[in-house]
This record gives sequence, C-alpha cells and structure tokens, in this order.
Amino acid sequence: MSALQRLQEKITQLKNDFESIQEQNNQLRVELTTVSGSQGEKDTQIETLRRELEEKDAEIEKIIAQVEALLS
Repeated sequence: MSALQRLQEKITQLKNDFESIQEQNNQLRVELTTVSGSQGEKDTQIETLRRELEEKDAEIEKIIAQVEALLS
C-alpha cells in the first residue's frame, strides 16, 4: 500500500468520523430543544398549580373566618 493510498484512507476515515460527529451534534441539539421545551411546560404547570393552591388557601381562610363568626 502506497503512502498516497494510506493518506487517502485516512482522509476518508476522518471525513466519515466528522460526518458522524455532526449527526451526533444534531441529535443532541434536538434533544436539548426537546428538554428545554419540556422544562418550560413544567414551569408553566408548576406556576398554574401554585396559583390554584393560593386560591384554595384563600377559600379555606374565608371558610375558617365564616366558621369562627358562626361560633362566636
């Protein structure tokens, strides 16, 4: 095998490795975007649940005040 053939094989291997790494990077970008999107949805859901909890707490406080007024 001549030096030129070995060099050509090495270049081909490096090119294949480069393309493989590019594909892996693209897959990771998609995964990262998906995770980021999921995190945003979770944050929104958490905020909604917090607001609902605050509303329920306010309702409970109102009921307790009414019960205390009735017992007085």
